[in-house]
Amino acid sequence: MASYAELQAQIQTLRQQAEAARTREIAAAKDRIHALMNAHGLTLADLAPPAGKRATSTVRSDAKYRDPDSGRTWNGKGRPPAWIAGKDPQGYRSK
Repeated sequence: MASYAELQAQIQTLRQQAEAARTREIAAAKDRIHALMNAHGLTLADLAPPAGKRATSTVRSDAKYRDPDSGRTWNGKGRPPAWIAGKDPQGYRSK
């Protein structure tokens, strides 16, 4: 059975090998990307999102229900907020 020190040395060797493999794979991926870009006449500007537009991760929907006391809103999706939970939501319908 290997000693702790021997295992630590093996771990260090494996980490170095993994980093070298990662570096090679990244270089190969970059080469493939460059080849595709050249084959199709693409530039980095072609790959960037249009100026002034940004990606959004969530889609907001209009509020369907409004609390008349606090002005808080709920779109009807997900768990209902405390101010409407257990009540008839039609009474809070936004116009």
